[in-house]
Amino acid sequence: MSQFFYIHPENPQVRLIKQTVEILKKGGVIIYPTDSGYALGCTMDNKHGLDKICKIRDLDKKHNFTLACSDLSEIATYARVDNQAFRALKNNTPGAYTFIFKSTKDLPKRLMNPAKRTIGIRIPNNVIALALLAELGEPLMTTSLILPGFQSTEFDPEEIRDQLENQVDLILNGGYLGESPTTVVDFSDDSVVVVREGAGDITPFQ
Repeated sequence: MSQFFYIHPENPQVRLIKQTVEILKKGGVIIYPTDSGYALGCTMDNKHGLDKICKIRDLDKKHNFTLACSDLSEIATYARVDNQAFRALKNNTPGAYTFIFKSTKDLPKRLMNPAKRTIGIRIPNNVIALALLAELGEPLMTTSLILPGFQSTEFDPEEIRDQLENQVDLILNGGYLGESPTTVVDFSDDSVVVVREGAGDITPFQ
């Protein structure tokens, strides 16, 4: 059975953030709040955690996984970002976007899309998520909590607890959230493509 932390949405308790990071570093899988519903997360080196997340979401290896980052300084290590794309990120982050880029050689192969060699990058506009990422000190492997058969992200932490408390190590209850997933923008080819319209405004990318 997972742990369940009630965490303040505007002033997250430092003690709970530190405990969350400890769980992640010990190989745990967590559910945490973002600016586009709840998400699943584990550390980048946690192969077992990634497998568990794929099982919960019924994902195959072709899925574009995402790294949640605390700021832009972490991105260049794992994604190839040109000047145009960097300006777009700077102007639209933190925000409810996932940006897809070609990956660098420093990204673990199991995290990149095997056919396109891409990775999603996002900086969530959520106080709890940003506090968690700052304390972790590295990107978090993440994907929106969209259960099999559904199109929207899970938004009710109590319902999430009922459904998934035996499948993850920790659920962070940051209150009710929006149901729209991130807007996905693909920068991996010559042209910029909006792959999915979600919580983020697509106007800057049209």
